[in-house]
Amino acid sequence: MPIFRPQRKRPPGAPRLGETPTAISRRTLDSVLASGRSSYPNEFGGVLRADPPGVIGELLLVPGTTSGRRHANFHLYMLPADLSIVGTVHSHPSGALHPSGADLHLFRSWGRRHLIVGAPFSPGAWRAYDGNGRETNLSVVGAGELRGGAIPEYRPPIPVHRPLPPPDFPDDEA
Repeated sequence: MPIFRPQRKRPPGAPRLGETPTAISRRTLDSVLASGRSSYPNEFGGVLRADPPGVIGELLLVPGTTSGRRHANFHLYMLPADLSIVGTVHSHPSGALHPSGADLHLFRSWGRRHLIVGAPFSPGAWRAYDGNGRETNLSVVGAGELRGGAIPEYRPPIPVHRPLPPPDFPDDEA
């Protein structure tokens, strides 16, 4: 009795499932920067998914993630078994784009590509690292997907923990 083995042919030079990503989509990078900006002054954390292989195309938020001014704890056991998840992303509100000791521990134990984004969360305020914590390059693809290729303007967040000064009303003339 013959054994049926389906053959899936991939195009020559195409990345294989499980390969290390070499690019990130503009839309995903914009989502990462916007998430970091919206959680400022706290840290933000999530995971990255590469689909198709070789291009990071999705940001996943992990249920149960907690964050504060100096930490972002996400529970990786909450993720489904998915071979297209390739790494993590988190923010440093201080703007420092180098990994801490805790970041290096996470990088070595989980994933192949890791992003750190920092204030002011502009298009150049991010760095990519490999699993050993060495800085690496990720090319940005699909730049024309967002608003005709325009780079969104950064507006610093308005602090909500400081009350606004009282308005200056003119004195009554009566």
